[in-house]
Amino acid sequence: RAVQYSGYGGGAAALKYVDIPVPSPKKDEVLIKVEAASINPADWKIQKGMLHPFIPKFPFIPVTDVAGEIVEVGSAVQELKVGDKVVSKLVFWKAGGLAEYVAASESITVTQPTGVSAADAAGLPIAGLTALQALKAIGTKFDGTCSGSNILITAASGGIGTYAVQLAKLGNHNVTATCGARNLEAVMNIGADEVLDYKTPEGVALSNSSGKKYDYIVNTTADGKWSAFKPALNCPGRVVDIASNFWNFVASILTFFSNKKLSIVIESMGKEDLRFLLELVKEGKLKTVVDSRHPFEKAADAWEKSMSGHATGKVIVVM
Repeated sequence: RAVQYSGYGGGAAALKYVDIPVPSPKKDEVLIKVEAASINPADWKIQKGMLHPFIPKFPFIPVTDVAGEIVEVGSAVQELKVGDKVVSKLVFWKAGGLAEYVAASESITVTQPTGVSAADAAGLPIAGLTALQALKAIGTKFDGTCSGSNILITAASGGIGTYAVQLAKLGNHNVTATCGARNLEAVMNIGADEVLDYKTPEGVALSNSSGKKYDYIVNTTADGKWSAFKPALNCPGRVVDIASNFWNFVASILTFFSNKKLSIVIESMGKEDLRFLLELVKEGKLKTVVDSRHPFEKAADAWEKSMSGHATGKVIVVM
């Protein structure tokens, strides 16, 4: 069984259950019996037409972040074997994760450590890797040797933001975070030193109680603007933008040689990075903040929750 849609738009109501053949893995692929899948904003933005008219090819089975058990391997697969618990980040133009079985390339699949649940693992690929790569872009080290900087993380209660706050604290940073009023306590509980309600005057001004400016700002919201970030930055200072809009893209070019600059980080699949995140979860140093778990039969509810923009952490579909 799989969930698919057959055209742009329609939201959760357009998702339909279908019976399809179990995929046959190619020589470099593994067949995964999916145990959990994580819905990301990119999934429903593609449905809305973000990449129209190029992607997707209809009918389309969405979702890229999955965890499960290997039940078959291709002839050229070298490191993985039947019975391995794994997590995979499927290529976004093919996706296929919202199904009972999916074929995934060995190159985008890593083993899941003992003690890490499928739901926790499935939350990591897009959101966890994006957060990690944003923090590595500002030179963060996670071995206790980092002196730490004064940083701001926007939309810290979202999937990327919840990982970013925890990783920033592992890097010894002093973290100010922004989120909605209902999530202030949740973000404090994952390690933020100070949390601002983004609707208050302090939140709008990005102003912490110490009055100090930020060495770095990690922006995870498409509503964040360079014009708002620039006054809050130290000189030198840098915004790392992972949810870029047109004006921030322009700012990334115009500020390239400036002391205050904005740079865009685009998440990429790195197997070593994903292994690193999984080990942190295994060691109890990082957790997947799960907003809600939905059975496969109610995948539309999970889709709708993610589309609402009010999820705290990750929305998970459990098979």
